[in-house]
Amino acid sequence: MLTRRKAQFALASLALPATLARAQERRAIVLGQSVPLTGPAAQLGLQMQLGAKAYFDGVNAAGGVGGLPIVLKTLDDGYDPARCKANTEKFIQEDVFALFGYVGTPTSLAALPLVNAAKIPFIAPFTGAEALRDPFNKLVFHVRASYYDETELIVKQLTQLDLKKIAVFHQNDAYGQAGLKGVQRALEKRGLQPVAVATVERNSVDVAAALKTLVPAQPEAIVQISAYKSCAAFIREARKAGYFGQFYNVSFVGTQALADELGKDAAGIVVSQVMPSPFGTAVGLVNDYQQALHKADAKAEPNYTSMEGYVAARVIVDALRRLGGRPSREGLIAALEGLSGYDARGYHLNFSPTKHAGSSFVELSMLTGDGKVKR
Repeated sequence: MLTRRKAQFALASLALPATLARAQERRAIVLGQSVPLTGPAAQLGLQMQLGAKAYFDGVNAAGGVGGLPIVLKTLDDGYDPARCKANTEKFIQEDVFALFGYVGTPTSLAALPLVNAAKIPFIAPFTGAEALRDPFNKLVFHVRASYYDETELIVKQLTQLDLKKIAVFHQNDAYGQAGLKGVQRALEKRGLQPVAVATVERNSVDVAAALKTLVPAQPEAIVQISAYKSCAAFIREARKAGYFGQFYNVSFVGTQALADELGKDAAGIVVSQVMPSPFGTAVGLVNDYQQALHKADAKAEPNYTSMEGYVAARVIVDALRRLGGRPSREGLIAALEGLSGYDARGYHLNFSPTKHAGSSFVELSMLTGDGKVKR
């Protein structure tokens, strides 16, 4: 009789629906993150991971969310779309709860068809590209402003300074095209167009061809839409070639990474920012971030990229806390959509069922020759 009951129980267990079995096994909220941990864009991924983990560690030390710890599982994609796609396939096969904090436009776009097919939330990618915002996608949530927002402010300031001969140096991929389109859009509003455009390949510092195109055009300013290694290489070589106009970068460049690459040559470089300044006397969110960062790594210096990872982690945790002890993907989406007028101790987001781009906050900063950032 006992043997028969054991057999019946075993058969019943095999018959459990797959989703119920997964729910029973879920003893942690596992988030999958594909970012560059190696290669020319590595600092972006490392810092995004560090900031997020700093917040998650604090949450887990206090008991997690609804008694469940948050596990951030990070895989290296080297800022390569094919590797990001493979990482995403792995995450989905492993049934991670959501995808979180991806870094880059081409990589995020490579993951998007898989996201849609698996109906898995894709939270806080480190990109401002319109291709991830329009058309509206129920699964994708943004905690940062768009590249359109950033380039509009850049062009607005340049034209207010009566600098109208503006060129564009951009990465030859979806990210670079997104930034270029933003600059063109902002210029067209003012009856202008770029005086010259040149490209650099992703994960390359070969800027020779771009120099030959842009420097002879004698622009008053060059807007750069690339990662920190290639932007730094172009700035150095342009200066050597006798160009002394102004350089502007969008936030994805990696502000501190660019400053570190350039050293004293960073003086005067402008970078648009989509996060509050992580430096100086801290109150509210920034104070929380600095304390969490110090606990995670006592040697780590505050920077905008790890700040973004921290903010993204804070947002997803606040949404998860609204779900009680039974987290589900559908519940997470609904909870995020309920963050209308959300205030993360000084950083504001506004999501709704029809609006998943939560912020349009942008401000400009300037690098100094001693590695600092001025607002």
